[in-house]
Amino acid sequence: MPDPGSRDAVVVGAGIVGICAALSLLEKGFTVRVIDPEPPADGASSGNAGVISPWSCVPQTLPGLWKDVPKWLLDPDGPLALRWAYTPRLLPWLFQFFAAGNVKRLPAIADAMLTVNRPSVDLFHQLLDGTGDEDLVRDSLYLHLYRNPAGADLNNLPWRLRSERGVPLEVLRGGEIQEVEPELSTDFKAAVVIRSQGRATNPGRLGKVLAAKAEARGATFVRGRVHRLAPGVNGECRLETDQGELAAAKVVLAAGAWSARLLAPLGVKVCLEAERGYHMVFEDPGVTLNHSIMDAERKFVTSSMEMGIRSAGTAEFAGLDAPPNYRRSKVFEHLAKRILPNLNTAKKSEWMGTRPSMPDSVPCIGPVPGHPNIIGAFGHGHLGLTGAPMTGRMVAALAADEPLNLDLKPFRLDRFA
Repeated sequence: MPDPGSRDAVVVGAGIVGICAALSLLEKGFTVRVIDPEPPADGASSGNAGVISPWSCVPQTLPGLWKDVPKWLLDPDGPLALRWAYTPRLLPWLFQFFAAGNVKRLPAIADAMLTVNRPSVDLFHQLLDGTGDEDLVRDSLYLHLYRNPAGADLNNLPWRLRSERGVPLEVLRGGEIQEVEPELSTDFKAAVVIRSQGRATNPGRLGKVLAAKAEARGATFVRGRVHRLAPGVNGECRLETDQGELAAAKVVLAAGAWSARLLAPLGVKVCLEAERGYHMVFEDPGVTLNHSIMDAERKFVTSSMEMGIRSAGTAEFAGLDAPPNYRRSKVFEHLAKRILPNLNTAKKSEWMGTRPSMPDSVPCIGPVPGHPNIIGAFGHGHLGLTGAPMTGRMVAALAADEPLNLDLKPFRLDRFA
């Protein structure tokens, strides 16, 4: 059995967060194994919208949001769906979600989000350096598009939260939008541009390139499912898997939406919800976008990627085990045409993945209560790709017992207990 003070670590989860954690642990001199039932970056890490948004500091929950929920649920093309049989299990999370949207709580939430997200583009450039695939992350703008120009008012709360934190913003009106993105519909009357962004041209391949880098530096990737975490007799952590028992001095739990299930037998309750998202890729689009595009009213993102143009978004609450409802992805066909009138939609593919979402949009990063050798690294919601590099650095420093010089209270796993 490993000595609990040794530099031996197992990362549970081979998504982009787990991969970044593995790379940072290797830099600290750890021996690293990564275990996941799927190949690296095959889950939500591959199907996201590709936005790397260092200025993300506005949570999903905001004051008065509850007023929009009924119309979203009644709209078949709306950004929100709910399996009604799942509602009783969702209610405790929803209560915390709406409570987190209290205006008095927003500044602290925004600051915590920036702590994790702000370094993302620079860190990805560092991680990709020397791989030969540096172009997988490109510097970009992020355009939030409005048909009603009133939405682009920088005095509105979400934009004010950003402005107060130094986010570089610019408002475009009318034809100025097409000067930046010529293919966009003239139905959009205003846009807010966030500068100093990044975008991944193939999020799944980005994860696989970084996983290959970790493997070349000595990490071992194990295909297997972890069934149970348990403390060992000598202070180490034991992992019961379908590949036999593993043990390590430190465990980083980066299992995304499945993390809460692994913590429950330890008596640790986490207010984590499986929020399912969908995408559609138009494989022969006939048009190109230079930047990431958010339809601010329909709440979905469209971006050019290696495989075509991808539209991604929506939030569906149905739990971890319900089968996909691909009607949720099919709506992107006509919604994307409203953004890009010349888009060719003949050849397309669709996908569903599961985001691990906390009520306040702040991830869980830090020691598991009562189990200091297990370190949480999950709950990034819509921002897993953005927050992965900094999360990796944070958990590696914690595993190495190094000072972080950061306030970890906003990231505590038990903050909703």
